[in-house]
Amino acid sequence: MKNIRNFCIIAHIDHGKSTLADRLLELTQTLGARDMENQVLDDMDLEKEKGITIKSHAIQMVHRYHGEEYKLNLIDTPGHVDFSYEVSRSIASCEGALLVVDASQGVQAQTISNLYMAIDHGLEIIPVLNKIDMESAQVDVVTDEICDLLGCDPADVFKVSARTGEGVAPILDAIVEKIPAPQGDPDGPLQALIFDSVFNSFRGVIAYFKVKNGSIRKGDKVKFFATGMDYEVEEVGVLKMKLVPTGSIGCGDVGYVITGIKSATEVKVGDTITHVAQPCAEAIAGFEEVKPMVFAGMYPVQADKFEELRAVLEKFQLNDASFVYEPESSLALGSGFRCGFLGLLHLEIVQERLFREFDMDVITTVPNVSYKVYTTQGEVVDVHNPSGLPAQTLIDHIEEPYIRAQIISKSEFFGPIMKLCLDRRGTLIGQHYITADRVELTYDMPLSEIVFDFYDKLKTISKGYASFDYHVMDFRPARLVRLDILLNGEPADALSTLIHEDNAYTFGRRMCEKLKDLIPRQQFDIPIQAAIGAKIIARETVKQVRKDVTAKCYGGDVTRKRKLLEKQKEGKKRMRQIGTVQVPQSAFMAVLKLDS
Repeated sequence: MKNIRNFCIIAHIDHGKSTLADRLLELTQTLGARDMENQVLDDMDLEKEKGITIKSHAIQMVHRYHGEEYKLNLIDTPGHVDFSYEVSRSIASCEGALLVVDASQGVQAQTISNLYMAIDHGLEIIPVLNKIDMESAQVDVVTDEICDLLGCDPADVFKVSARTGEGVAPILDAIVEKIPAPQGDPDGPLQALIFDSVFNSFRGVIAYFKVKNGSIRKGDKVKFFATGMDYEVEEVGVLKMKLVPTGSIGCGDVGYVITGIKSATEVKVGDTITHVAQPCAEAIAGFEEVKPMVFAGMYPVQADKFEELRAVLEKFQLNDASFVYEPESSLALGSGFRCGFLGLLHLEIVQERLFREFDMDVITTVPNVSYKVYTTQGEVVDVHNPSGLPAQTLIDHIEEPYIRAQIISKSEFFGPIMKLCLDRRGTLIGQHYITADRVELTYDMPLSEIVFDFYDKLKTISKGYASFDYHVMDFRPARLVRLDILLNGEPADALSTLIHEDNAYTFGRRMCEKLKDLIPRQQFDIPIQAAIGAKIIARETVKQVRKDVTAKCYGGDVTRKRKLLEKQKEGKKRMRQIGTVQVPQSAFMAVLKLDS
């Protein structure tokens, strides 16, 4: 055990975690030169296209230090705030962390939030200053920022360039020297924490775990704490770029186990594995439950594919434990699922991955957050969906979730950022100058105000320099109304939203204008109306496609033309009474991108 080191790399998005991981893999010769590529641990096409890490990736390296071989288990983590649950799981299975900071951008909001998470778990932190080869690098200034944050000495900060490999080699020695070996009892009953899992269509569920006490061997009878079901271990091994069977995994080490489980519901991330014959007394504690922030409905494009969608979501949840779902039905879209996400980027990634990995096309409804509704009977109802809102006469008051947001930016963008936050009903709690030209703003804001395009707007007004992080605080009373969209007099429940009273008119107006451009023209006029209760607050009309029935009348009495037009008018009226309006998928997606 004394020769094992478990560590992760944490940083803000785009500060060079995956590139640093590449250099560490090269220096330890974990991969041959033929297999090496940029961001080699980002194995999803989507990660390469967007240039972000979506999944944590575990890999084992071997490093020689003073004549001894050390096993280094590295977990590369995502940096975006929407994937912070992945980071929390990686931190729970490590004893140390490399904190990477970009020398040109300095300490950002996600750097601070990930650091606090690591300190709470008692991890040993090794600070690394990356991108020192860039022209815009401010090595001394950012080193001082890191020292203020960690209370360390400037000499303790490793100055590297992950792109060129400069200064990376000493980090490997520091990992061995500074990060403690895992603690545990090798002879005690088996206690192993599952921190990730994937579904393989040939071998079933593959669970990734870290052994805290005892050891696990091929052929052992094991049981899972959460489900209480027992299995025989078909294969155990370590995680290299591919899965490498070893026959056994000892105390303190990280590996994978295959037990032939075919049902995705039998494995829970955060569960504890133990032996059937000599079980441990209790499950491993301290694994946090996921708290979804944004809710949206997902429906199959063809109604008969509901069961197929259920099976796909089960398998997908194995690989993304922060994704939660439950069945629901909608008048317009039939049977589907109410899904919970950590943010809008997470929603977009899930939708894209379902299509690419499972060939599943889904319709996604307008995202919203969950509200607490207090009724006049004294009950409290959790409402995730506008259609679940009780009648207006039964509502006493509604409370919405508030967040504490931290924004770090250059001080020149101070004004526009304050205006953006005030427009989104934010309250300034405090401001703190980190350096002469970098300011940290703390705001209390309603979560519903940042769900749509807050992050994009923030990036635009700060020219990409502002960083944003948040956590949910509490629920507070709010003046909310349900805004319905009526198409041809029928409510389209998938487009309904709960919105603040002051913003309802402008939002309804913009929704109607946007839908007018997106809904295809029919043989009859389609009125698009935004309504609060029985009151119509905005209207647009999609004009009908008309045949020129008077074209054959060249001259002659005007009554002949009038007769033909009246006949057409009667036909259009009948058509409108029985006509239905199909809403294209682009209309649902466009609601997310309404320009202010």
